[in-house]
Formats: sequence, C-alpha cells, structure tokens
Amino acid sequence: MSRMLRVIMCLLTCAVALAAAQTAAARSVTDAAGRQVEVPDDPSRIVCLGPGCLRLLAFLEATNRVVGIERFEIAQKTGRPYRLAHPELLALPVIGPGGPKSINQEPDLEALLAVKPQVVFTSAMDGPVAQALQEKIGIPVVALSYGKFARYDPKVFDSLLLAGTILGLGERARAVADFLKDAEADVRARAAKGMARSGFRKPTVYVGGTGFRGTHGLGSTDNPYAPLDWLGADNLASRVTDEGHAFIDREQLLAFDPDVLFIDAAGLSLVADEAARQPEFLGALRAVRQGRTYVLYPFTNYLTNLDTIVVDAYAAGKVLYPETFADVDAVQKADVVYTFLVGKPVYAQMAQDFGPLGQKPAFLGDCGKK
Repeated sequence: MSRMLRVIMCLLTCAVALAAAQTAAARSVTDAAGRQVEVPDDPSRIVCLGPGCLRLLAFLEATNRVVGIERFEIAQKTGRPYRLAHPELLALPVIGPGGPKSINQEPDLEALLAVKPQVVFTSAMDGPVAQALQEKIGIPVVALSYGKFARYDPKVFDSLLLAGTILGLGERARAVADFLKDAEADVRARAAKGMARSGFRKPTVYVGGTGFRGTHGLGSTDNPYAPLDWLGADNLASRVTDEGHAFIDREQLLAFDPDVLFIDAAGLSLVADEAARQPEFLGALRAVRQGRTYVLYPFTNYLTNLDTIVVDAYAAGKVLYPETFADVDAVQKADVVYTFLVGKPVYAQMAQDFGPLGQKPAFLGDCGKK
C-alpha cells in the first residue's frame, strides 16, 4: 500500500471518529488564534506540535494523555526541565520532526494520524495554518501561545487556562498561573526592599551568552532578560536595544564594564573558548577581576522555560540583593519550583548539564584577579 493511500485511509477513519465524537459530546472553545474549535469533553488522547507546547501540558500534569511526540524532543537533550522530569515521553511514537524548522509547518500526517489523537495542540502556528491542518485531518486543532517570542509574557496564562479547560484541568491551570505570579511578586518585593536599604547603590549588570537562533558567546545579550527584569536590575543591554536581542562588540562591553556579569549557560562553552583565546579581554572587565561573574541557566529553549526564569531570578537575587535573599537556598528553591511545575526535582540533572547554578566559572580564574 502506498504512503499516500495510507494517509487517505487514515484521514477517512479519523473523520468518521471525529464525527462520532462530536455527536456524543463536544463544546466550542476560542483558541489563541481566535478560532472557534469544537473539542470533545475530557479528551484522553492528545498530541503537541511546536515549541513549548509539550511544556504546557507537563505543567498541567497531563503527560499521561500524550500519545506521540516530536523527534526534536528526543534529539535535543538538555535545557528543558519538563523533558528531564518525564523520560517516559521519549518512548512514545514520533509524530513529526519538530524543531525550529517545523514552526508553522504541517507535521507528518501519516505518523500523526497513526496515534489517533482526539485533540491536537499547537504553538507558534498561525490561525490559517491550524485551520487548514484541522480540515485536512478531521481532528480538532487548538492553537496555544506564549505571547511575545522568547519572552516572559503573561499571555501564556490564557493558553494554560484554555488547555486546562479542554482537559478538565482548569484548577491545575489556575494553580500554575498563581504559582508563577506569586514567585514574580516575591522576587520583585525582595528586590524593592533591597534597593530601599540605606546606602544601596544599584550595580550595573550585563548578561552574555544568551541564545538567539543558536548559541553565542559573551556578546549575545537581551533586553528584557526576565530574571533581571523582575529584580529591577540595571541591565546594560537596555542601552543598546529597547526590546529584543542584541549583539555587542568587545569595545562596547569594555566601555560598559559592568559591576556584575552573568553568563547564560546556553553560551557557556563559547564564553570559555573566548576566555582561552582572549584572556586579556575578559581580564579587563571589572566583574571578572573582582570575581563577580556568575552562571544562570538558559530559559530560552524551544520557547520559554517559565520554571527556569523563576529559578534564575532567585539565584540572581542572591547576588544583587544578598540581604533580602539571604533566607533563600537557590538549590532548594530550584527543586521546589521544578517539582511543582514539572513534577520532579530535576535540579541535579540541570547541574549535571550546566554546572551548579550561580557558579563562578573556573575558566575565568586566569583572566583577571582583583
């Protein structure tokens, strides 16, 4: 039997199944693309397409309903706590390639139909593409959104509640949103209290090594950078970009000469290479000479790891406002956050991949000393 004929037969089978499900019990929801979608009540077989989609289902404690995953989730092994917490997902059938090149693209229809999902959740997919896919496969396709690309955008809470409502997990969706909002409020309050202390001088801060369509060295930076934004930090990237990613040259970084330097672990190995090649350059930075350089975990990995933003914010808070974050153990806090959001304390695995949170990189030791 040809592949095309198999796809056609699967389409016909799914169309019949969908019609039966709609006759039995269905309701209409409005997805993140503004489409009205008829979905079955309490679906037990779901799949996720696109960046960040599976993460939201993990936050909702709905991974036991997922019947297929993208190949990208299997191939890319680091930086996504939900994947570390749920290795059982990696044994599921592959429903398409996934990854950046598959954004807003049609998946492998034969593989998708073979797992017989009742609902297909998508992210980073335009409404017309989602609608065309739904019409082609005869299965409800629900678009979710993280809001602004590679940012902490509260619009993601709308998609959490939407998916939670469809899955009968609205209470869990609200609990996740409240957890994240409460964490942000706590970090902001601690930072405000720290800044109000007598004699406090706000340090200048730079974060390098941030990911942007790949990995980069020290000159790669972002404004806003969510953990620093929560902390009210004087993020030097704001001097070069009002909104988004920027590359700066070494002369600009030397002119900035930040009081505190954070390295996003996404680019840590590249920064290490720079330190080996140009030790005099990094040694000229005050933050390096004074030992005020620290590593944060990457939170942009197949869209935004909201949990890691929280983890990074507390770790950076201990650096910038040591008095008001003195009661926080960054490692313990990380596992509290990861356990609540993805179901397991995966800090040890993150540390195995990226080193201890907040570490002072050993490779900078020869670059400059106070």
